[in-house]
Formats: sequence, C-alpha cells, structure tokens
Amino acid sequence: MPTTPVTAANSSSNSVQETIMLELVDENGNTIGTAEKLSAHRAPGLLHRAFSVFLFDEQGRLLIQRRALGKYHSPGVWSNTCCGHPYPGEAPFTAAARRTHEELGISPSLLAEAGTVRYNHPDPASGLVEQEYNHLFVGMAQSSVRPDPDEVDATVYVTPAELTERHAADTFSAWFMTVLDAARPAIRELTGSAGGW
Repeated sequence: MPTTPVTAANSSSNSVQETIMLELVDENGNTIGTAEKLSAHRAPGLLHRAFSVFLFDEQGRLLIQRRALGKYHSPGVWSNTCCGHPYPGEAPFTAAARRTHEELGISPSLLAEAGTVRYNHPDPASGLVEQEYNHLFVGMAQSSVRPDPDEVDATVYVTPAELTERHAADTFSAWFMTVLDAARPAIRELTGSAGGW
C-alpha cells in the first residue's frame, strides 16, 4: 500500500504508542476540529468522521469480520467488512481502501461511495459511544483475505439468509445494522436484485 503524506504523518516507526487523531465534524459533515481517538469515544461522544466498507464476492456474499479480542472497543463481535476513521485531512475513500488493506490484506475492486449515515450508538460493554458521521462504501473482494490477527479474529462470507441466522445467534457491533441498512441501495445496485440484499 503506498504511503501518502497523511499516512506517513500518522504512522509510527518505533514501539511508542502513537496518538491517533480523529476529524470532528458538524451535523452536515463539515470539519470543525480534531480530537484524540479514545477521548472522542468517551460518553457522551464527540461527532467524528468514520467509514464503513461492505465487500462482496462474485456470488454476491458479504464478507464480514469478527473484531479481534484485543481491541479496546467492541472486541470479539461481528461487524461489516471493515470500518474505521480517516486521519484528519485524509479522504474517506482513501482511508477505506487503506484500512481494508491493513486489516484484511486485500485491495478492494470497484469500490464505490454508498452515501453517509449519522448515528449515536453506545457500547454497553465498554461504556464508549460511537457518535459518527459515517461514509459508506461498497465493492468487490477478488483476492484471498489475509487478516491481521491484531485487528481481525475471523472472517466469513455470508448470504442474506446466513447473515440473518448469524445475527440472531451471535453478537454484532452496535452500529452494524445501521450502516448495513443505509448501504442497502448501493449494495443492491452492486449485487443485483437476485442477491436478496
């Protein structure tokens, strides 16, 4: 993955814990400042820019991931293909492609914007809050997944019916259904009406 000035400025070459900054926005998605990542998620939460990616295989199945157990926020729960936060000044599309590669070892193809959604989802387990203005992306995963174990515990491709069963049986991220429902029009455009999404 190429290094950009933004990613270079936000990466660390030593073992010192880096400070990750998020871009704060107003209700219309306009940038109004920055905040450290953890402080932005402490209740009641600060509205910040985020992204969510939904990747599909050629059979129209959605790639979902179980978040690594070591993550401080929503560990061990299932969620969409990839989600995260752009660095301040980083385009959401660039951030989505970057994090998908970092977490899953793949570069999505046909990645397209799928709108935005604003939500406020507390995480009862951690007490943290997802107060986000989320940019949605849909695309194709056409290479083998190579997850980073520090980020991803497991992955699986699911049909709509399989997702319904899994969602009833397993724990999913608080934001999952909100972002999935908001992305459905673009998902249907990508996978076709026969896909069932």
